[in-house]
Amino acid sequence: MSNSDLYNQDFVLWTETTCQQLKNRNFDELDIENLIEEVATLGRSDRREIQSRLKVLMEHLLKRQYVNSEPDYRGWEKTINEQREQINLLLSESPSLKPYLESVFSDCYRYPLKVVSKDYPSISLPPNCPFTSDILDQDYLY
Repeated sequence: MSNSDLYNQDFVLWTETTCQQLKNRNFDELDIENLIEEVATLGRSDRREIQSRLKVLMEHLLKRQYVNSEPDYRGWEKTINEQREQINLLLSESPSLKPYLESVFSDCYRYPLKVVSKDYPSISLPPNCPFTSDILDQDYLY
């Protein structure tokens, strides 16, 4: 069975085989096309995770800052702290994601604005992103 066939039939076995081929420096046996695709996917996955976590962070910050619902504060604050922690971890592991985060920062605001506006229609929220990258700082107040 070729490596390309293995990729389509048993992905985990393909990854194990590919790792072993790399370790053994059997470069001629590598399934280069699928290896390139998988490496490219790794970077896209981290970028998607940054965006997703940033949207959740902004959504809960909006709720915490604009929705008067004291019983919910603790839950929102826990989510805020968790998203901050995970974003900062991603940035520490891959510092090259920082410019990407900055480039999508304002655009990420649209989704949380829509969600919070729908969930709390009587609340007036800023139409433009009121946040800066300071929200990633653990000392940033709600």
